[in-house]
Amino acid sequence: MAPLTSHFKRALVAFIALLGMLTLYKYSRDASADLVAPPRSLPIDVDEIGRNATIPNNGLQRAAMVALVRNSELQGIRSTVRQMDDRFNNKYGYPYIFLNDEDFTEEFKEGIRTLTTAPVYFGKLSTEHWGLSPYVTEEKVQEALKLNQNRYMYGGSYSYRLMCRYQSGFVYKHDLLKDLDYYWRIEPDVNYYCDIPYDPFKYMKDNKLIYGFTISPVEKAETVETLWETTRKWILENPDYLQDKSFIHWVVNEKSVYTRCHFWSNFEIVDLSFYRSEAYESYFQHLDRAGGFFYERWGDAPVHSMAASILLRKEQIHWFEDIGYRHPGMGHCPTKPEMAVRCVCPANANYMQRSLCNRRYGEVNNIYKHQALELAEMPDKQ
Repeated sequence: MAPLTSHFKRALVAFIALLGMLTLYKYSRDASADLVAPPRSLPIDVDEIGRNATIPNNGLQRAAMVALVRNSELQGIRSTVRQMDDRFNNKYGYPYIFLNDEDFTEEFKEGIRTLTTAPVYFGKLSTEHWGLSPYVTEEKVQEALKLNQNRYMYGGSYSYRLMCRYQSGFVYKHDLLKDLDYYWRIEPDVNYYCDIPYDPFKYMKDNKLIYGFTISPVEKAETVETLWETTRKWILENPDYLQDKSFIHWVVNEKSVYTRCHFWSNFEIVDLSFYRSEAYESYFQHLDRAGGFFYERWGDAPVHSMAASILLRKEQIHWFEDIGYRHPGMGHCPTKPEMAVRCVCPANANYMQRSLCNRRYGEVNNIYKHQALELAEMPDKQ
């Protein structure tokens, strides 16, 4: 056999080396296949204000989870989204919508994109909606902030008042929400204690529910000193907006005393046709003209709760008793074994067992329209 040329020898050595590398690569892939995360497509994101969230046509409701959140709250909202996905949304893939009065940073957007496979949308608030009400003056607002600074939490906070006004009358008007029928409000640093083995949006639709909540505390009196008085005037000026029956007795007792009971709106699932209704818009505009969002500290929770109780019937409002939930300060866990689906609840989590407003929610019923008007006509005794 003729001796191999040097050129052929070099080619043979290179071929053997390449074959060895391919064999080693295949072995390493096979040996570590179960350690490598499967590839996934990144979620959709939309940054422009002028586009609406697109709901996939896959049998889901036209709904989304919505958060008003700062860039600095990235880790808190990541925790929330992770729990929401693990407990509920990994089975459905409902979109997440994040809103901010500033531009979201790339760090924030990437921190969300890499966390969930659900569609994700980022939007900025318009200056038309996020700002001082045209019905108040800067000078009087600053006086109120100084006066209330030490009276209650956020007493001196201007940004907190902007948030409460925005959540009360504008969040559902954002372009990213315009095509939605329902929204589920989420916030940073909350906990979902239990699995949610069904679709709450579909449950709302199937049962003709308008407003859903988990926790119902008593509002601090100093923050809503004139809310009922202002509301009474609106009722008497707009009686045609009331249904034949309403749940007003939950927020006002038989002597027309404001109970200050409210649904804690950091968790709410809402049929957005309610907030978009002529009646609710009229009520919000009436409150905005009164100035209480700034001169006092009317929160979106008592405003939403007052509106729901006046304009809805009890059977249109739903306590999601089976959803374990905690927001810093209060929590709720299901007490009925059939409702507690893989729950992990701290021993002191169940505020609702001690809640006077929750007890009242179970005890009072709808009253007729003429009775509601009689309550509104009584002198304010709060």
